[in-house]
Amino acid sequence: MADMYIHEELKNGNPIVAPPNEMLDAGQVDDMQGQMEEFLGPQAEYNEEEEERKYYRRKRLGIIKNVVAASVGAMIVYSVYMGLLQMQLILHYDMTYREVKYSNLGLEDIDRKILQGINVTPIVALLYTPILIRFLGTKWMMFLASGIYAFFVSTNYWERYYTLVPSAIAIGVAIVPLWASLGNYITRMAQQYYEYVNYKEEHVQEQKKIPKGACHKYIIIFQSIFSAIFHLSFVFAEFPMCFILNGNLQDKGHVLSNVHECGATITGVIPGFNTTVLKNLPSSMRLIQVESVLMGFAFLSMIIFLVLCGAAYRPTEEIDLRSIGWGNIFQLPFKHLRDYRLRLLCPFFIYSGLEVLFAISGLSLSYGVCTLGLKKLWLLVMVYGFSCSVFSTLSLGLLRLPRWTCLAGGAVVHFVLLLVLMVFSPAPQNLVYEGPLLVISILWGLGTALNKTGVSILLGILYAEEKERLDFVFTIYHWLQAIAIFVVYLWSGLPMRVKLALLLATLLLSCYCYWLMERRLMKKERHRLPRIPRPKHKVKGYRYLEDGNSDESDSEKSEEDDIEEEEQLANEMGALDMQNEHQDGGVLGGDSLRARRKRVEGQQHIEEDAQVMEGHRE
Repeated sequence: MADMYIHEELKNGNPIVAPPNEMLDAGQVDDMQGQMEEFLGPQAEYNEEEEERKYYRRKRLGIIKNVVAASVGAMIVYSVYMGLLQMQLILHYDMTYREVKYSNLGLEDIDRKILQGINVTPIVALLYTPILIRFLGTKWMMFLASGIYAFFVSTNYWERYYTLVPSAIAIGVAIVPLWASLGNYITRMAQQYYEYVNYKEEHVQEQKKIPKGACHKYIIIFQSIFSAIFHLSFVFAEFPMCFILNGNLQDKGHVLSNVHECGATITGVIPGFNTTVLKNLPSSMRLIQVESVLMGFAFLSMIIFLVLCGAAYRPTEEIDLRSIGWGNIFQLPFKHLRDYRLRLLCPFFIYSGLEVLFAISGLSLSYGVCTLGLKKLWLLVMVYGFSCSVFSTLSLGLLRLPRWTCLAGGAVVHFVLLLVLMVFSPAPQNLVYEGPLLVISILWGLGTALNKTGVSILLGILYAEEKERLDFVFTIYHWLQAIAIFVVYLWSGLPMRVKLALLLATLLLSCYCYWLMERRLMKKERHRLPRIPRPKHKVKGYRYLEDGNSDESDSEKSEEDDIEEEEQLANEMGALDMQNEHQDGGVLGGDSLRARRKRVEGQQHIEEDAQVMEGHRE
């Protein structure tokens, strides 16, 4: 083609012009190569260790953000829920409000059904809570539960049986999963914070189990932060009562006109309390505005959980958690009760639920409102909540003190207060008792803070190295709390001294069982934990084409560990057979045959797994 082009040009009489010489001299080539090497080579100002340090510092700040966001989200959810429920029950209690606005609805019966839905439904929560948490994930479970609470707020725009009662049942379904997820989430954040602080450690880089006691101080700090922020919900829950409803309430002389005794001598909640507590009805538009503000905060809590809270587990870990089989997930909470540590803490779990609801329904109503009137309810609850929030920071002392000091301190405070309340019977409509009642509320808040924060910290410490068991442990804890709240709902008609005696007996039993647990731990008695099955993955996806097992969770053993465990078990069984040989020959033969059969089956299982993994690698 080039020859034809030259021939045509010469034929047409056009001169052939040589192309310009584009070759670069040697100096220019060297300069260009130097610039390329300078651009592509390692930067002199780049410090890999410093960049790594900055990266993990951002990760640690992200963990702190997660803890604060989860705490604030939970605080907003319960502020909205308790504030709305309190305002709703007070309005529906008033006979004039019921007759004027909803004469044919039977609001009093609807309120009973609402309380039944909230308090009775959690009884069966142990059956579905671990399945929900494993299926949705910890973060998404918190988001979904906050959405259910927002749904409860939305139903109050149209107060009917078919709106209020189903939403109350939904609240009852979501209570235990929400709290189990929160407890699990805060503990996981402490574990992750430890990993980001000690990112250079070999066991962290290889994603192995955390050394015993390594992350305890972070569990103490994060649980204290969560408790201090969450208990402010009792303070903010009284804002609708304080700023909106309080101006419509009757004075103490009217609502307590038929009340003749209070405190330890009464039976029920407030015998003789007037059925008309409103001096004028709040306007419907004002109530809609309040509910709209509460609805906005409920949506805000959902956004906080969704946007600001990070994941509790890595994606591969979450796949492992739900890949052990739904039947195993269903059974494992029951099997964890074999652990004597968890079994001996069950009375404390129950007492934790009893004392919180007693502070709201017994102490605030039967002692506070019965003596000072309904207009002082917001003050008593606010003081109690603020006391819980402030004194939750005392649990930080566990960084230097033994772990039993928190629970023991709360138990001593409540023990003294229960004895005082058994003999304390203030006279109705007597403001002289306002100071002592506020002091009792503050001290009860001190005991509550030490108790609830201490239990959560203790559970986190006992199971800090078992991250695949945290959701089961916190499910049992909050399920027993829900059972205790249901008991408080049932005993509302009992004499006050009987309620106080039940609380005192539960507290003493809790302390005795906790002492037994610590004593057995000091003797180093082995606790029995159920074996969590290995994840069963479908052989699909890019994650299973790698040489390493990317789905192996931190706490699982490798195949080599399983083989060593099988060999160790075989040696132990052989030694046991030799030891029992002279005692019972027939039994020896049966035991040896059974042991051999188990070893053969275990070896076949290991060989099959090895073949499957080799096929995946190919």
